[in-house]
Amino acid sequence: MSDRDSGSAERRRQFAEEARSERPDLAHLCLLLGAEAGPVGPAEVRPVTPGETVPDPYGIDAAQIELDRLAGMVPHGSCSPAAWASALAGLLGERCGFGGSSADYQRLDSSLLQQVLRRRRGLPILLSVVWIEVARRAGAPVCGVALPGHFVVGFGDRESLVLADPFAGGAPLTGRDAELLVTGATGAALDPSMMTPARPLEIVLRILNNVRAWAAARPERTDVALWAVELSLLLPSHPARLRYEHAQLLVQRGEFLRGAVEMEEYAEILDAIEPTTAENVRRKAHAARALLN
Repeated sequence: MSDRDSGSAERRRQFAEEARSERPDLAHLCLLLGAEAGPVGPAEVRPVTPGETVPDPYGIDAAQIELDRLAGMVPHGSCSPAAWASALAGLLGERCGFGGSSADYQRLDSSLLQQVLRRRRGLPILLSVVWIEVARRAGAPVCGVALPGHFVVGFGDRESLVLADPFAGGAPLTGRDAELLVTGATGAALDPSMMTPARPLEIVLRILNNVRAWAAARPERTDVALWAVELSLLLPSHPARLRYEHAQLLVQRGEFLRGAVEMEEYAEILDAIEPTTAENVRRKAHAARALLN
């Protein structure tokens, strides 16, 4: 096993352990996720001489330090949810320049916390993670709000959340603004259940779904699709169909036997509830085995 493979195995062990802890650490999970994309920092810009150790090659420690540093810059004295929202917008949106644009949807690093902290650009959900983690460290009552199609943050109690949009630099969102966002994304009205604070594992799975969507649009990046699915399968709760998606990716990458075995195992699960689908999956497993000849 190569050093990278052994390092990845250890990071995935940590990811699974953190995901199953009583209070999963959102930042740590996102940083372990980001490490799957490869090294950041010095290892990218200069060669490493034999025997040299590159400290923190995946930027995990540096990112935690940066979140702590940003939290230390939050102005003191905020007490109301609106004041917290304003303070974070002033620091992260205006002073530090965190925000996003349509171009950020085309970049994988827009879903990687290390890179979002470095570039100060990202998808709404990753920018929201920055806000959540900085605000939490500063003592703010903050949560993520997973509106359909657009993730935002909320300050205060669930019954009277003050919403802000980190993608727009922390612009405040009225109830009417939230309704328009939801209607624009789904065509449906805003339902009160959509305002439920998102739990860390829900946020991480949504990030992984974004990574999978990015890779699905780029057939040459099955490597990214594979690690995104494999991390998703390490979460305590995940869609069962991800097992089939994993098997399909293995076949696409030439691991025909392993992919066929996983398809057959998935078919066994489906037998009792969707026998027709199970038979179709078995046929695909048989076709994968035939590619070995």
